Amino acid sequence: MGKSHGLRSRTRYAFQRDFKKHGTIALSTYLKTYKVGDIVDIKANGAVQKGMPHKFYHGKTGIIYNVTKSSVGVIINKVVGNRYIEKRVNLRVEHIKHSACRQEFLNRVKSNAAAKKEAKEKGEQVQLKRQPVKPRGAYVITTEGNVPQTLAPVPYETFI
Repeated sequence: MGKSHGLRSRTRYAFQRDFKKHGTIALSTYLKTYKVGDIVDIKANGAVQKGMPHKFYHGKTGIIYNVTKSSVGVIINKVVGNRYIEKRVNLRVEHIKHSACRQEFLNRVKSNAAAKKEAKEKGEQVQLKRQPVKPRGAYVITTEGNVPQTLAPVPYETFI
């Protein structure tokens, strides 16, 4: 007989709670506000089995399309063969968290707006596009006052 590859196979550590994080789930988990259109990350929470996503969806990011009393509906793009299929999964709020993937973009929008406003007051142009990292500057290494050191491997010794 072959190995079993059932619904919860190979999930010994995936569904496990963190070290010293067992017990009652923090109230802040339930008090977070989720709105339609929010980007969320799906995470496992071994304490609650109800509304737990299938192991495939753990660590995936999706967009909320429906909000109910104790759960949310999330749209996730799943790669199946050579195409993406839009999957709609309903998850309890214990199994999701707000994604930080959009935060960098929102911060950039705010800083760009502030820079634009400041430049308009001064009457000058401002570069808002992100620039690739430039090559590091050249420098010369000298041995003056810095004697080269010869390194040799430590001889192998055995005690029998």
